[in-house]
Amino acid sequence: MDPVPPNPMETIRVLVVDDEAGMRLGVERTLRGFHAALPDVEGEVDFAVRLVSSGEEALEALRSSSVDLLLLDHKLPGIQGLDVLDIVTKERHGDVLTVMITAYASIETAVSATKRGAYDFLAKPFTPAELKATVTKAARHLMLRRQAQNLARERHRLRFQLISVVAHELKSPLAAIEGYLRLLEDPRTGADPATRSRMVERSLLRLDGMRKLIFDLLDLTRIESGERPRNLARIDLVERASLALDAARPAAEARAVSLALDAPAELEFEADPAEIDIVLNNLVSNAVKYNRDGGAVTLSIREDERQVTIAVQDTGIGMTPEECGRLFGEFVRIRNEKTKNILGSGLGLSILKRIAALYRGEVRVTSEPDVGSTFTVTLAREEAAAS
Repeated sequence: MDPVPPNPMETIRVLVVDDEAGMRLGVERTLRGFHAALPDVEGEVDFAVRLVSSGEEALEALRSSSVDLLLLDHKLPGIQGLDVLDIVTKERHGDVLTVMITAYASIETAVSATKRGAYDFLAKPFTPAELKATVTKAARHLMLRRQAQNLARERHRLRFQLISVVAHELKSPLAAIEGYLRLLEDPRTGADPATRSRMVERSLLRLDGMRKLIFDLLDLTRIESGERPRNLARIDLVERASLALDAARPAAEARAVSLALDAPAELEFEADPAEIDIVLNNLVSNAVKYNRDGGAVTLSIREDERQVTIAVQDTGIGMTPEECGRLFGEFVRIRNEKTKNILGSGLGLSILKRIAALYRGEVRVTSEPDVGSTFTVTLAREEAAAS
């Protein structure tokens, strides 16, 4: 396995505001070359320092450049530190963290500064170690806030993407159903019983695809959100596999696809029965759906002391290596001449991957065009997962 590359160094932009030249230079010397390790955010930061001597200069710098951390002296010539803090809080909407520094430390001053938006308070004189501890604490807060903002943006992007994809996936079957209904409405076509039956059958098929999309989407969101309660119990995997084969039998018999189970007489496993049913039903139904007429599907189950392995092999249309590489994304369906008439939500394998991850397992696929595919799911035993 390739090593995980370290997170790139983040830079915290610091503006030091103090009318004492010795204090400004002392802060700059302390922070120059200082790297703060932040284990809880899996990162490291350094500090780019800019120095100014008055509140007016500070406001000009804040308005003309990006600042993350403001080290602001309380007593300044001209506009005072707390007044600068008021303006920063109003104009920057809390984007800048402010640490007040003063030789006139008191509870009252600290409380006032905090109420007006200061993040922390540093009393003069302070040691380099105290300064480093304070800016490290502030940097951790900034990095956590950045991560939260990035996650919020990503959630917004994914939500928009999900809505767009679902709308697209529902648009086609709805348009098809509307077309069939308009044909039925036309006296020239709707009066023929055979035509009516064909149109109704096609509409029901489209509705079934829409229903599967909605159910798969609900399964996916419940698994990802953790809102679906998990009911772990000792179950017989072989029994659940037999039920999955029985559920697929009508569709298999309609195309003369044989179904076989290669497993021990019973195999106990600690799992949520609903999750296992989703895995088995998805694997078997896909193997039937993407098979050739007269093909075969074999469901095998094996175990060792650490895990169980479920494999479903088919003699279907198969896939290229490039298609296999795209297979586990959300709403991904392999579209080609052989699959254009096969309906699906494009979520089934994505759901399988997430369920396998709950058991510290994985989903793999091997495939060859016009030969068939084998999907393999490994699930760690409870004892192995806990070790």
